[in-house]
Amino acid sequence: MVSDFTPAERLKRIKPSGIRRFFNLAQTMPDAINLSVGEPDFTPPREALNLGWQAAQEGKTHYAPTNGIPELREALVGKAGSDYNLKYDPNSEILVTVGATEAIFLALEAFVNPGDEVLIPNPGFVLYEPGALLTGGVPVSVPLLEENEFKPSVDDVTSLITDRSRVMILNYPNNPTGATLSHDEVAALSKVAVERDLLVISDEVYEKIIYDSVRHYCIATFPGMRERTLLVNSFSKSYAMTGLRAGYVYGPKELMAPLWLVHQYTVACVDSLMQYVAVGALRGPQNFVHDMVKEFDRRRMLVYKRLNEIDGFRCSLPKGAFYAFPNIRSFGMSSEDFADFLSKEARVIVVPGSAFGSHGEGYIRISYAAAYEQLEEALDRIEKTVKRLR
Repeated sequence: MVSDFTPAERLKRIKPSGIRRFFNLAQTMPDAINLSVGEPDFTPPREALNLGWQAAQEGKTHYAPTNGIPELREALVGKAGSDYNLKYDPNSEILVTVGATEAIFLALEAFVNPGDEVLIPNPGFVLYEPGALLTGGVPVSVPLLEENEFKPSVDDVTSLITDRSRVMILNYPNNPTGATLSHDEVAALSKVAVERDLLVISDEVYEKIIYDSVRHYCIATFPGMRERTLLVNSFSKSYAMTGLRAGYVYGPKELMAPLWLVHQYTVACVDSLMQYVAVGALRGPQNFVHDMVKEFDRRRMLVYKRLNEIDGFRCSLPKGAFYAFPNIRSFGMSSEDFADFLSKEARVIVVPGSAFGSHGEGYIRISYAAAYEQLEEALDRIEKTVKRLR
């Protein structure tokens, strides 16, 4: 007899990831071109892999300190100093995590009580809303609209804040839109956070992948923000280490202690060998990142140009990350139906914009982290296929 066990009530509002649905679909279609997943098609820097291999040969495969190996935490201190001119204590203000994903979950688990409101970008990365719901929090969507270049409006943010508002999640450069924020835009959002006493989880995993002389402005550097910001990052995008799950979070020790508490009972510690690879990435030459971004820029311009030449698409020029987020409303199909149509008829896998929130409806996300030649072929297939819809 099988017992009638039912899932926990909190799971009833959690939907499977729309990204994973199309990623899994691609695995069943060997002739399809997969533009669904945000994964650089580069091998991590040789110096990083060599350090990991050396650690393996030396048998450094045992438990690591809960907050990360000292060498990595010290290297992250150096990164914060050189990139942001910020000082973080390696023993109490840095935590190495299982990708940025765990860092965000830890932050929400540590600070969101049932009924607390969490402001999240919409469209935004698929993790944010489920993460808030799993803690008993209430996700509140901040609309990112095409007419505002997919940037959060300070007026919208302010109008959504209530007495229950506790956390604001920011992500720039943004997944899925590729939008980023200027100095004045980050300053305005930081002012709101200070005035309304919000904790900010700033997901900056695409900070190095920016174009057209755009600068990245870390929100923790603005007045009053270091003490209320959990700064989340990872090695996945900048160093093409997605499968190694190498993430980290900076924050003042008063905010980091609760994350550390949850982390130690969630994973005990992060993979030791991965941490040595991460040390090698930070300590080695940084031309890898520059060269990768230069190639992404070439692909970006191809996708942007070709999409806008195809009747029915309207695509803004992304300023960061490696995603295009074209408007497909003129085709008269939902985002999911259109993505299904492209997978079946063009054998090209993309992600429906609706997977990233209600304001993503009417768009699709195309990852240009694939090879240039694959992108050319995919765009040819898309152009040929959608002509049948016009």
